[in-house]
Amino acid sequence: MHGTMGVIEDVYEDLDTDVDFEEFEAAVHDKVEQMGGLADEETAAMLIAHELEDEEVSGVADIEPGMDEVKFLAKVISIGDLRTFERESDGDGDGDEADEGRVINVEVADGTGQVRISFWDQMAQSVDDGELAVGDVLRIKGRPQEGYSGVEVSVDKAEVDEDAEVDVQVQDTYRADDLSLGLSDVNLQGQVLATDSVRTFDRDDGSEGRVSNLTLGDETGRVRVTLWDEKADRAEELDPGTSVEVVDGYVRERDGDLELHVGSRGAVEEIDEAVSYDPETDDIADLELGQTADLAGGVIETDPKRTFDRDDGSEGQVRNVRIKDETGDIRVALWGEKADFDIDLADYVVVTDAEIQEGWQDDLEASAGWRATVTVTEPPEDAAGTDAGTAESGGTANASGGSPGLDAFGDDGDGGTGASTSEASTAATAGSADGETVQFTGTVVQAGNPVVLDDGTETRSVETDADLRLGEEVTVRGPIHDGRIDADEVY
Repeated sequence: MHGTMGVIEDVYEDLDTDVDFEEFEAAVHDKVEQMGGLADEETAAMLIAHELEDEEVSGVADIEPGMDEVKFLAKVISIGDLRTFERESDGDGDGDEADEGRVINVEVADGTGQVRISFWDQMAQSVDDGELAVGDVLRIKGRPQEGYSGVEVSVDKAEVDEDAEVDVQVQDTYRADDLSLGLSDVNLQGQVLATDSVRTFDRDDGSEGRVSNLTLGDETGRVRVTLWDEKADRAEELDPGTSVEVVDGYVRERDGDLELHVGSRGAVEEIDEAVSYDPETDDIADLELGQTADLAGGVIETDPKRTFDRDDGSEGQVRNVRIKDETGDIRVALWGEKADFDIDLADYVVVTDAEIQEGWQDDLEASAGWRATVTVTEPPEDAAGTDAGTAESGGTANASGGSPGLDAFGDDGDGGTGASTSEASTAATAGSADGETVQFTGTVVQAGNPVVLDDGTETRSVETDADLRLGEEVTVRGPIHDGRIDADEVY
């Protein structure tokens, strides 16, 4: 037996690999068995050696989750934030409780494509300490695995190669469906689908904070853009239908969706080239109660705008229009600012993120609240048959022209209704609707997770990654779920 052992060793010696010998030998034995005696150990060793050499992929695009290990050269496109997590103790008997793990994601690219790589623990710390910069070319060795957004490579070893060239445009423009959590320096072009008015809130230091939103769409999808402070005015300066580029945005998560945020470093600039937005929409005939849907069709009826008083004394407004596609038609309730949109008979309208609710006379209706976007656009080439031109002229003579639409949201607190102005709410009250964005200022009476804040009259639990100390006074802002605030911001 020892004689053949030498054969495997010889092949291994000639191999430039980081796989250790025992592993190589085991792979060779597996291969012999697998080939049912068709290959002796030398042939099998050669085959395994050949497979290992092949792991040196020719480009990022070739990396696949099934590979054991890959080596490649790529340029750093963006560096995410360091995240920490509790690691389960290894149970190695030294009584070590769960220790803290660290991870940082970095996007790298070469001429063939882009891939996310993750650095762990000490390496992650080094990256976070600035030992890696956007534009650096890295020699990377790591293990591919299936990540949230495709293949990711967990880095075993990476070093900056000063002399290597990788021809890739750092920070090319992203598209809506390229975004992933942790990206920064994001440039993205899109068509403005919807805009919001500026909301103000008070910061702890007495200054006034300002925030607004836009929704952008491109060929791949749409994304909500949040504009902070001096950038907030852009939302009021841009009209739906305008094509813009977001420069230097960063990606954050809110209510499970990714958003692009624009702060002092970023900008939203109008561009000349038109970005098209042609969403996949749901057929009106197939809509179901409780669904959040995207619809498009011609306007066959319009009702006048109505105003109403909310429980808190503020005034709300709503306007109903009926849209029709090849499969059917549905009434759409336009809440808040959307009631003022210039929508006329025979317009072709795209409504995204509408909540399908029970309307008047057991009919379904689509509620376009604060999350929805409503865009008047050109009908796609194949949308013949919307036949909006034959709308009844006044459009309001039917049964839905009265005010019953108002009853549909009277007191059920369904969040999809008065919510259009809820974002402006400046203080969290115990009665805030689920999912509503609130702001709350208080003293930290419990640090940790959740953080508990107290403002002298009520206490609130807050989900946040921020490192807060007992006794500190902070203001948090974010959506509320089951009475707990999911803080997007802490200041």
